[in-house]
Amino acid sequence: MTTPAPASPAAGRKINRINLEVAAYRGGRTTLCAGCGHNAISERIVDACFEMGVQPERMIKLSGIGCSSKSPAYFLGGSHGFNAVHGRMPAVATGALLANKTLLPIGVSGDGDTGAIGAGQFVHLMRRNVPIVYIVENNGCYGLTKGQLSPTADAGSALKNGVVSGLPAMDLCALAVQLGATFVARSFSGDKKQLSSVLKAALAHRGAALLDVISPCVTFNDHEGSTKSYAYVKDHADPLGEITFVPFFDDISVEYDPGSSIAVTLHDGSRVVLKKLDDKYDPRDKLAALALLHESNQRGELATGLIYVDPAKPSFVDLLNVVDTPLSFLPEAQTRPGREALADIMARLR
Repeated sequence: MTTPAPASPAAGRKINRINLEVAAYRGGRTTLCAGCGHNAISERIVDACFEMGVQPERMIKLSGIGCSSKSPAYFLGGSHGFNAVHGRMPAVATGALLANKTLLPIGVSGDGDTGAIGAGQFVHLMRRNVPIVYIVENNGCYGLTKGQLSPTADAGSALKNGVVSGLPAMDLCALAVQLGATFVARSFSGDKKQLSSVLKAALAHRGAALLDVISPCVTFNDHEGSTKSYAYVKDHADPLGEITFVPFFDDISVEYDPGSSIAVTLHDGSRVVLKKLDDKYDPRDKLAALALLHESNQRGELATGLIYVDPAKPSFVDLLNVVDTPLSFLPEAQTRPGREALADIMARLR
């Protein structure tokens, strides 16, 4: 794809490292409920992509069905996009990436789209370590169909109509860590600074990056008794520490107290610097990550921040040893073997 040179910005307007204004990363006007946390997430995606200098034409936006799946319409209006069938976004994302491994996929899903009908697809996306930024806009309910309890609703959490969940919640972060995701973080739609940092780090990562973002549903699940409400999350969030992301293309010096941080180098040379409250916690320790999630859950708290990262594990594309030229660019003569080639293959299998 050939991209025309961007026009010179008007005087005083801010441009990023690839000479684009923030307007190049915006989408359409939202039709979600006023105050919906999903809108805040879309704004953070716009900011992160602008600040990272991501090329919009390299992005592909994917979603399933639900309120969350409308979000891709509200950012990166000039990027590729595909709204898949309910729960089937991971398969579409995998196919698109294998057809063109130069794309940077960003999938937006919901707690129902991921944890219920799409659970089987989510499991294998994480297990394969498919390089995608996978954002779950988690509100603990089915906001598009009048607020029924979703798989991430905590036991004891009540709906507006008085229905109380008697089932244990599905912890998507713990599931992703166990299955093989190589970047797992949790944040809150109302925490602009933390969410921006983990988003930028996820964009630089080369592997399955899960971002579980608690995003209260202002219409059906933001009342007293809900464990996904703004008030509850604000009171029960347990931050791992202050997250600072340092892009590889910026020469930035950051001062931290000795022994108070761990710098993790990502595939593209970027670094995530985690300023921990507990200097014994290491996000590269898989067992520690699972223990952290379990202990936070037992306390009725939400651990937020970078929970687990493994930048060394090969991605699904690496494991398949996909050719350098994107498959979608190869001529039919190379992707469709002739009769002689098939006959030779059959002969060698006899």
